[in-house]
Amino acid sequence: MNIYVIMIVVMGLSFIIQSTLQSRFSKYSRVPSPRGLTGADIARLMLKRNGIDNVSVQSIPGRLTDHFNPQDMTINLSEGVYNSASIAACAVAAHETGHAIQHAQGYAPLRLRSALVPVVNFASNTVQWVLLAGVLLINMFGPGLLYIGIVLFAMTTLFSFVTLPVEINASQRALAWLESEGITDYETAPMAKDALKWAAYTYVVAALGSLATLLYYISIANNRR
Repeated sequence: MNIYVIMIVVMGLSFIIQSTLQSRFSKYSRVPSPRGLTGADIARLMLKRNGIDNVSVQSIPGRLTDHFNPQDMTINLSEGVYNSASIAACAVAAHETGHAIQHAQGYAPLRLRSALVPVVNFASNTVQWVLLAGVLLINMFGPGLLYIGIVLFAMTTLFSFVTLPVEINASQRALAWLESEGITDYETAPMAKDALKWAAYTYVVAALGSLATLLYYISIANNRR
């Protein structure tokens, strides 16, 4: 029963955080950057200041679809960030550039997350079927198959928690750089921090949700031993 309560709470928190993130992003998207730089300008300038010349910045469709891709060394900014000179766009662009800087400097948590990607991709593609078969066949064959699914799911949970320091550090780098370059001031710096804070909360609640689900499957397996 406690597991169900935790999962319901996590789902509620996820809804609240996503709604708040959308609201804050929309709010800060209407606040102009003090220096009038667009998200694309911010990313390119931040790369230049850190001596990184092998990463390109490009625009992609969608809303809040921004990400750094280490495979092709690109910072991909959504249209609302790439072309916008708002404080929200500056914060998001600097955050994604923070990931590029992490990659260039060999930031340990990012290296660990990158090493987990092949394992997590395999686990993500197979875990739902293994867990389903494990639950359906548990009375016939015991919890063995379910435990295999739990191990696979545990890898995705581990990935979620490893992601947390990577995202938090990227935001810290972004905020410090924006302030040091004078791109944010006493009025806009708290806005940039608030926007990235709510974005970070989405990763926190995702990790907690993954952990709650993992505990749920463990409880099923233990009850049927």
